[in-house]
Amino acid sequence: MRLFANRDYRRLFSAQIIALFGTGLATVALGLLAYDLAGPSAGAVLGTALTIKMVMYVVIAPIAAAYVDRLPRRTLLTLLDAVRAVVVLALPFVTEVWHIYLLVGLLQAASAAFTPTFQAVIPDIVTEESAYVRALSASQVASTMESLLSPVLAAVALAFLSFDRLFLGTSAGFLLSALLVLSTRIPEARPNTHTHTRVWDRATAGIRTFLRTPRLRGIMALNLAVAAAGSIVVVNTVNYVRDELGGSQSAVAWMLAASGGGTLLAALALPRVLDRVAARTVMVTGAGVLVGGTAAAVTLVAAGLTTWTGTAIVWALIGIGMALVITPTGKVLRASVEPNAIPGAFAAQFSLSHLAWLITYPIAGWLGTNAGFAAAWSALAVLAGAGAIGALLLWPRHDGRGAATGPMTPVPGGRPADRSTLSKAA
Repeated sequence: MRLFANRDYRRLFSAQIIALFGTGLATVALGLLAYDLAGPSAGAVLGTALTIKMVMYVVIAPIAAAYVDRLPRRTLLTLLDAVRAVVVLALPFVTEVWHIYLLVGLLQAASAAFTPTFQAVIPDIVTEESAYVRALSASQVASTMESLLSPVLAAVALAFLSFDRLFLGTSAGFLLSALLVLSTRIPEARPNTHTHTRVWDRATAGIRTFLRTPRLRGIMALNLAVAAAGSIVVVNTVNYVRDELGGSQSAVAWMLAASGGGTLLAALALPRVLDRVAARTVMVTGAGVLVGGTAAAVTLVAAGLTTWTGTAIVWALIGIGMALVITPTGKVLRASVEPNAIPGAFAAQFSLSHLAWLITYPIAGWLGTNAGFAAAWSALAVLAGAGAIGALLLWPRHDGRGAATGPMTPVPGGRPADRSTLSKAA
């Protein structure tokens, strides 16, 4: 592939992969650390830590995206990796829950600034438009694969190591990422034509595009369905496996891997499916699967059917639903805006999807700890249903333009130019 023949992109992408997998391993280790410190209250601790993460992503990422053209980007990316390496290295030594919150805040503030900076660098390294689109897609695939494979790697590692050693591996990964960034030739930012535009306007440009584009409003609703179902897996797996199923640390990672396995199976099948089936149909179907998965999770705990097999099936079902929604998202974003607005659209999706997680993480963590899994998962099932229904209402089958044939193409302002642009959106 010509894209990976580009030396600088190859090294920068490798840095992203390493950092992503480091973050995934740290997430598994963080859950086990929370259980080690808080026991039955681990869900509340993890929910709070992940809520802090989402606050940082929602607040800092748009601001970083607005200012990134004014900063030395290679130096900034290297510094952010170094900060993450030091913070993760400190996590195994915490003795109080509030230490987790403080360090997670610092870690995720650095991560929230890293992502938009990385995205802003890509078009200056990959200058060919078609290659640039592939680079954005590769970045999205990397993020998806991290969620699939990190739990498997963690499960294998935990068979030989204690969970605190995962933090050491993560720290080493961030340092290697920093070295790869340093070895990359990253040009200084090109003058931005909107330099004198207010920071708030620049930071929210992509979000305004979402609000005025029907199919993107539908994606906002789908983000809620994904976050509602995903929070059950991310936040509650530790307590559920350790306390309800009586599993080990390694079993926690393998159960997370069950969800990742479902995502992987769906992701492998989707490219051919999307050649024949409209993205909207696939994504709305995914939302329906997520609703079914959350309802099945509620049934597990309400009926006392806490078995390994049943839980693995439900977790895999949720993983499948997440893949059906997430995988086509990049394609829909690219087809909904002009080429020069693609980075803003991806940045907006980054913030809006994390805003959905900001709503659902506290429910899974705090309500799950204080009122039980049945109450928390019922609330999340309702939110998943609301997201699915919202997508159906906000994203009309034909985007308000009638039946269509032909591929989606980018259109000014996120609006379809004519009927021939809509078949894959509808």
